[in-house]
Amino acid sequence: MRLALDWGRARVGVAACDPDGVLAYPVETLDARNNPLGRLSALVAEYEPVEVVFGWPRNLAGKEGPAVDNLRGVLAEVEDALDPVPVVLVDERMSTAEASRKLAEAGKDSRARRGIIDQMAAVGILEQALERRRQQKGNNA
Repeated sequence: MRLALDWGRARVGVAACDPDGVLAYPVETLDARNNPLGRLSALVAEYEPVEVVFGWPRNLAGKEGPAVDNLRGVLAEVEDALDPVPVVLVDERMSTAEASRKLAEAGKDSRARRGIIDQMAAVGILEQALERRRQQKGNNA
């Protein structure tokens, strides 16, 4: 079982997956400005993940952009708060845009999307991490 985070300035989307790493699903949205580490620690205690997948922003060229500067300190705090659970970085390029597209296709208007977009972005980040893990397993078989 894994948790994933889509960490933004205002909100933190949280997603989880089943123990076999087959299905990723939204969990909740945390307020990034109101001590999200306390709630995140409680979620880790509840779900007992083997790792936490942290969305790491890159630009379309694959380089770290200005958003990374804001997240370096956050990442260090998350790692300290969740120790000994490892925090793994995953490229989150286009995760929010993809989540928005999927929600729009599902008929959710912009007001309805606002409450769950960050969770769905975290689902996308987790799905990407799970797919990469499956590919690595297949290459090592």
